[in-house]
Amino acid sequence: MQNIHHIYINGQFVTPHGTQVQELINPTTGQPRASVVLGDETDVHAAVAAAKAAYPAYSRTSKQERMAILQRMHDAVAARSEELVQVMVEEYGGTLPFCRASVQRAANSFLHTMQLLETFDFVRTAGSARVVLEPLGVVGIITPWNSSYGFICSKLATALAAGSTAVIKPSELSAAQTQILTECLHAAQIAPGLFNIVNGSGDTVGAAITAHRDIAKISFTGSTAVGKQIARGAVETMKRVTLELGGKSPNVLLEDADLDLAIPTAVAAFTFNSGQACLAGTRLIVPASRLDEIQQRIKVAVDALIVGAPADAGTQIGPLVNAAQHARVQRYIALGTQEGATLLTGGTGHPPGMENGYFVKPTVFVNVRNDMAIAQEEIFGPVLSIIAYDSEEEAIAIANDTRYGLQAYVSSRDQARANRVAAQLVAGRVFINGLYDEPLAPFGGFKQSGIGREFGTYGLEAYLEPKAMMGYSTSHESP
Repeated sequence: MQNIHHIYINGQFVTPHGTQVQELINPTTGQPRASVVLGDETDVHAAVAAAKAAYPAYSRTSKQERMAILQRMHDAVAARSEELVQVMVEEYGGTLPFCRASVQRAANSFLHTMQLLETFDFVRTAGSARVVLEPLGVVGIITPWNSSYGFICSKLATALAAGSTAVIKPSELSAAQTQILTECLHAAQIAPGLFNIVNGSGDTVGAAITAHRDIAKISFTGSTAVGKQIARGAVETMKRVTLELGGKSPNVLLEDADLDLAIPTAVAAFTFNSGQACLAGTRLIVPASRLDEIQQRIKVAVDALIVGAPADAGTQIGPLVNAAQHARVQRYIALGTQEGATLLTGGTGHPPGMENGYFVKPTVFVNVRNDMAIAQEEIFGPVLSIIAYDSEEEAIAIANDTRYGLQAYVSSRDQARANRVAAQLVAGRVFINGLYDEPLAPFGGFKQSGIGREFGTYGLEAYLEPKAMMGYSTSHESP
């Protein structure tokens, strides 16, 4: 069994001051696979001190110097991509295609940020004023377990591109992934203190980062409930925050939707990452006139999904991350029936022959009202609610009737109509007639799906503070 007993501070792997040990379970087998020693407040203080000491020199580096660092980080992560995939499959239970895509996206986040830096202007004008976009200082990065590599790399790349240094708290459930990724980043041979990584719980390490006076900004991805706690804590020292939180994303099929395209898209949208995705399209809003046909097609497609061991090449849905998440999804599936929704396929319990791991049956409910808990609350598992509508206006109203606003989907053969409906959906991202990847587009949510944006120009600007200088004379600049 793997024992993870180091954290990373000031360019070195060190023994944490914290002594609490957490056991980690293989989600495929339900058996222990590793243990991790968790850091504490003392470790956070040491990490912040290292990042603070490294900040003055690093904040004065040029774009070219930062781009060189990002290139080395990309190369170091890419060099061990197969190992990264294997560890993610075993520790997290992600399918092979998902884990391969996650590792590639993590490595490429450094390249995308380099591309952004090439044309990004840190000095601008506003009327007669000179405006300089300056780094914030030490950034606290707090990441979840459902795509650990990608969140760490994309947030760190953006912080470094801005000229800030970082203290990272990954999910303690991702300790093995954190270990190998840290080894990769260490191999990039960048200056000590630019990034520091402390394993630990949210209640201890996350809270210490939130409260620390020398942390200037927090970038957090996770649940809305925890995001609210961070926002409340951050305001004490007026930290800047970027919060990417929960979602209950609507997928609107208009009457003229091409079901040969829309149904596979709908199934992929709610089963992506085994349903453990804040952007999952878990509310399928369909025309009542085509309800029977859509239900039949959805059932056939979902029943054909392969649930199994994530290391098997053909597996489409793996286990959930741990016992608590498995129990949560089971409760919601039971609640759907109690609320009066009709079970189309799936249901409670393990798929046959998969009783040892944290596997669930991909589940679809019909006759769902939008005020039911299964239609309003984030389940974080492969559970779909099908909701019928009678008019386009009603479809839009149902889609927007949620506390969230992270992502949405719309399908129509009429591109102009799809564009019109998409423009009325309250969401940070809207996908029209398919699923796409645009790493430079802003990502974040309306309403309780978060504050701020990540990726691209919008994400980088969230790590910068504009300083306006009136009466500045370019003729007196240093050569």
